[in-house]
Amino acid sequence: MQPKLSLLSEEDRQSVHAASLAILAQVGVRVDSPAARPPLRRAGARFVTEDHCRIPAEAVAQALVAAPRHVPVYDRLGALAFTLGDSPARFGIGVTNLYCEDPLTGEIAPFTRKDMAAAVRLGHSLPEYDVVSTVGILQDEPVDRADLLAALETVANTTKPLVLLVSDPAQFGPALDLLTAVSAADPARPFVLPYVNPITPLVLNAETTDKMAVAIERGVPVIFSNYGMAGASTPMSPLRTLALLDAELLAGLVFSQALRPGAPVILGSLPAWFDMRTMVDYYDPRSMLVSLACAEMLAWYGLPHAGTSGSGNGWGPDVIAAGELWFNHLVSAAGGAGLVPFVGGNLGSKVFSPATVVLGAEVIAQVRIFAAGLEQADAAGLIEE
Repeated sequence: MQPKLSLLSEEDRQSVHAASLAILAQVGVRVDSPAARPPLRRAGARFVTEDHCRIPAEAVAQALVAAPRHVPVYDRLGALAFTLGDSPARFGIGVTNLYCEDPLTGEIAPFTRKDMAAAVRLGHSLPEYDVVSTVGILQDEPVDRADLLAALETVANTTKPLVLLVSDPAQFGPALDLLTAVSAADPARPFVLPYVNPITPLVLNAETTDKMAVAIERGVPVIFSNYGMAGASTPMSPLRTLALLDAELLAGLVFSQALRPGAPVILGSLPAWFDMRTMVDYYDPRSMLVSLACAEMLAWYGLPHAGTSGSGNGWGPDVIAAGELWFNHLVSAAGGAGLVPFVGGNLGSKVFSPATVVLGAEVIAQVRIFAAGLEQADAAGLIEE
């Protein structure tokens, strides 16, 4: 007996999918990289201008058939850590914070290489975290090598699977090469999940498609996740936001399978709300509903999912942070989320908070107990007692 959060009916899922297909077929997507256009043409996309294509429903259907239902994720030593698409929600720390908060003094300072090493060791030591994501962007190293040094500090301080984010596209391939070189695992058992984002609304930007091509060529699974702000980059309507974000994910799926049929890909969204008075984006109950619906759509498609992590506008493990962590993690655990990779960001996800990571671990432990439910007892035995 397990609790289960559910939002969409079968009719709802079909309606969202139909709306997404209509967006792709009638509006289409912008494709910035010239190298990304030939694979999409081969998949059936019709280019109406040099960089603007429409994707027919048939191309989406083919991609849905080709994409793997499950993505095994290994650790650096080659052991199977978990399988996305066939496991409860998996959590990780992160991601790409510009600053770090001292847990003892509350002082906030630019994120450094020393902070990266300490943060990764913290994530490694807490069993509630299944992965370690790129925690911060190094501010004390030259820009042309900061991503490589961040990857080195990450892999040197944990054997857990890694979610890799690289800000400089030129360092993406070398970072994958570095991580592969130091791994004790069989290259066929990748322990790195690169994370890429399209630009909402409906732009397959060059950085994203180029990174996907590099990763897929190496046989590395890719997380393709979008970030939408209702009222800014997506419609104010939650359902219309869901349809738009879903359309972008399907476009990314088509591109991944056009590069190599059967390429492992994990899809997901970070839906947020945007306050046009204060010009601040934030997560709220409506965005949690969209996140829940996104997980349901990916389950309906039979594809692995990545979702939101509860990193928001708190300052350390304060009341705001605690509320956002509980809300997000309970919805994730009981709502069928796959990967929840970015716990620990504060102040608009710009400041890494070690104390918030520790609080997040306690919340994860509790929601996992809740999501596990109760053992199914024999009814007759209960009556006899």
